[in-house]
This record gives sequence, structure tokens and C-alpha cells, in this order.
Amino acid sequence: MTTDDFAADSDRLLLIVEDDDAFARTLSRSFERRGYQVLRATSVEQVQKLLADRGPEEVPEYAVVDLKLAGGGSGLACVQTLHEHDAEMVIVVLTGYASIATAVEAIKLGARHYLAKPANTDDIEAAFSRAQGDAEVEVTERATTSIKTLEWEHIHETLAATDFNISETARRLGMHRRTLARKLEKQRVK
Repeated sequence: MTTDDFAADSDRLLLIVEDDDAFARTLSRSFERRGYQVLRATSVEQVQKLLADRGPEEVPEYAVVDLKLAGGGSGLACVQTLHEHDAEMVIVVLTGYASIATAVEAIKLGARHYLAKPANTDDIEAAFSRAQGDAEVEVTERATTSIKTLEWEHIHETLAATDFNISETARRLGMHRRTLARKLEKQRVK
């Protein structure tokens, strides 16, 4: 399906799961201008309620899910919930905390694509239409890995393993919770 195919269909229902209200509003308006009907949620609980309150014909076809939600909520749990409810739903994960571990888990749980923020509406809509992988993507050598990069990847693997529970991640890493929070804030992609 191309972007033109998307423009021709005005009955597309999109769910945006994002706890940053300003970003969610901007994204909603942008997709509404493209002919989507947009629903919004900020947590897994809201997503579950929304799905329970809607009939089978009213289930969103598309979802954009933030990886890290307020209150320690996990976008991965949200992806799992959405995929279990409707395996045909096209789910794209957006994150400011991109890591290999979370990307792999998101795809395993049913996401079609994983995009690092900042991503715009064009990027997201293109990800909706990419159902197949691309064997032509250039395979490059990984540059010499720094200690900081290895630490960052280890932190994210542990975060994913603890379902983004900061306190439990800090305990498993043997560091203070505030130290971990500072490291996450320093590395956050805005």
C-alpha cells in the first residue's frame, strides 16, 4: 500500500498511545489531516478499556505506541495487548529510548516497525505500509564500541527485562535508582 492508497481511504482508525500530551495532540492533528480517525490513550489500562468498550468492527487498524509510558508503563505490554486483541493491527513503536533489545522485543510481540524519535507523520505512515523486510539494506560494520555504548545497551536490555521498572532495573544493575534515572535522562533522544 502506498501513501496515495492511504489518502484514498478516509475510514482508517488509528490509536495513538502516548503520555506526552503535546506530542500526542500534534501527532493526532497531523494524522487527522491525512484522513485518519484518531483515538488516544496514555496507558495499557486505557488501551484495554478502549478495546473492551468497542465492538469488533470498531477496532483500530493502526496503532502508534510510545515505548515508555508515564508511571513506569511499558509500550511493550501495550504492543502485546494490541496484538493479542487483533493480530492484523499494524503497530509502530516510537521511542526516545531506542535500543536493540527493545526493538527486537517489540517486533517479537507484534509491532510492524520500530522508530526512534524524532519521527514524523511521513515516517510513521511509511512504516505502516512496510510489511516486508528489506534484504537490500546495507550491512555495515559496527564501529568500535565504546564503554558508554556497551553500558547504554546493557541498561536497555535490563530495562526491557524488567518491563521498564526503574527501581528493579537499578537493583539488577547494582546502582542507585537516582543514578539510573540521571543516566536515562542524559541519553534520552528528544
